[in-house]
Amino acid sequence: MNKIYKLLFIIPIIIAGCKAIENDDKLIGQSMDNLNLNIFSNEGEKLFAIKSPNSIYSNENNTFKLKKTIINLYKDNQAEYIISSNKSKLSNNNKLLELDGNVLVKSLINKGDKLYANSFTWNILNSEYLLVGDVKFENNSITLSSNKAILNKDNNIIEFFNPVKYKIKDSNNKKAFEINSENAYYNINNKSVIFRSKDKKVRSKIYF
Repeated sequence: MNKIYKLLFIIPIIIAGCKAIENDDKLIGQSMDNLNLNIFSNEGEKLFAIKSPNSIYSNENNTFKLKKTIINLYKDNQAEYIISSNKSKLSNNNKLLELDGNVLVKSLINKGDKLYANSFTWNILNSEYLLVGDVKFENNSITLSSNKAILNKDNNIIEFFNPVKYKIKDSNNKKAFEINSENAYYNINNKSVIFRSKDKKVRSKIYF
């Protein structure tokens, strides 16, 4: 009898828990598999395309939450970058794109260029991509790393914020030269780097 009483006491708790989950699902919105979403400007220019194997759309705040995201960024209707991340969020009426976890940005024009970060944020009303957390840019020749960087897609310059480490690789892909500075600016078009420091001198190391 005691066992039956205990069981009757537990069942309402389980049912109540299930109702709570159902209500949460209603608040969250619709779950979708294999999402393919294209975002265009008011002028009809393609801005970016998103692919995700699983996503949730909230009707209440018009927000997409996506897992294992693959995003193509476009300029003049041509794909410039492909970005992957563990998860992402598209909000503010498709004007704010946020990626989080193992963010990898690959250039489709300069195919050796790669950017790594913990998070990536883009307000599509401006031309800047913000990368934060263990930021690293690398190609076959150099590595630039910092905790924060901004990629300006209008002038194709990446600004790295203090502290910055710059490494040049030798023919064996080993570290040959290193510079530490407060700020660095990498020009994607001509592959040049400018270093700037306000209070401290730019420090450099040469490896033999």
